[in-house]
Amino acid sequence: MKATHEIVNPPRAERAVLVGHAGRNGRELGRSLEELARLADTAGAQVIGQMVQRRGSIHPASFIGRGKLDELKGLAGEVRADVAIFNDDLSPPQVRNLEKALGLKVVDRSELILDIFARRARTRESRLQVELAQLEYTMPRLTGLWKHLERQAGGIGTRGPGETQLEVDRRRVRERIATLRRELQGVERERETQRRRRRREFRAALVGYTNAGKSTLFNVLTRADVFVEDRLFATLDSTTRQMVSPQRRVALLTDTVGFIRKLPHHLVASFHSTLAEATEADLLLHVVDAAEPDFRRQIAAVESVLEEILDTPRPTVLVFNKLDRIEDPVSVAGLRVEHPGSVLVSAHTGEGLAELRALVWASADERATRRAS
Repeated sequence: MKATHEIVNPPRAERAVLVGHAGRNGRELGRSLEELARLADTAGAQVIGQMVQRRGSIHPASFIGRGKLDELKGLAGEVRADVAIFNDDLSPPQVRNLEKALGLKVVDRSELILDIFARRARTRESRLQVELAQLEYTMPRLTGLWKHLERQAGGIGTRGPGETQLEVDRRRVRERIATLRRELQGVERERETQRRRRRREFRAALVGYTNAGKSTLFNVLTRADVFVEDRLFATLDSTTRQMVSPQRRVALLTDTVGFIRKLPHHLVASFHSTLAEATEADLLLHVVDAAEPDFRRQIAAVESVLEEILDTPRPTVLVFNKLDRIEDPVSVAGLRVEHPGSVLVSAHTGEGLAELRALVWASADERATRRAS
């Protein structure tokens, strides 16, 4: 009997159209849509078009106006799009109305980021955190899933299986959320035990915008082998390794999850135990992509998240990475003038790393002096 070989073709990438609304921050929209395109690529989609509404306010029913909605439907049909990805968060009614009008799947920015996190989660902790964030995002949107079972008219006969199933689903989601929170509390207790053991050591944490090169820098400083990829959110789990000086002194360095503008609140809350590594560090190294034209807004986005998770401010040093990608020496000098006290490095070439290491050890000496006095 002859063996048969089945050829399995890889699934086709979803074809996506990006949708933005200028609103009050029209000048930022271009950069924001570029970032949305990178997010879509990270999620496995192929961006084949985009549409922007530059005038008018956000439509309460469909986010964009009727004219733009017709234009988007025509564009989606022309390029054979599978999904429309909106650059802002949508309400459940807006998603339902848009999907009905467009005849294709509609995803907002938060849902896209949650999908990326779900794809990237590797450890038990990160999987628990992502599932919790997804369920908390889904909870207020459950109503729309059972609209097809509801009666159109009011009064007698309207209290049917749609409402019953909705309540069943809500209860199951609430129960699962409670279970996940209990499991994460257990993980947090384990982490707290680890942190107690480490409190004798000097601890530094790398924080920063996603894809700023934190993991590459972490690998160079600690001789670790953390996964590195030129995509957003390559690292979700915090990793701690020893950083050893030529004099055999030891400090602990932690690589943390990257931040982003409009980071879904549920994710910040769910990843609290992971981000706690940053909240207890003696020194925060805020890594910035020096070659990114929009780095100032990225700095502001990271500082905003840090303000949300930190109970008290921590000593922080700006570390401008990817210096090798800046060809203009005037720009480099400008960074030093604009941000005195910062360190300019290249994890790729090694430039500036000696200065960064010296800064970490100087901070460790200051901590030791304070404790001794």
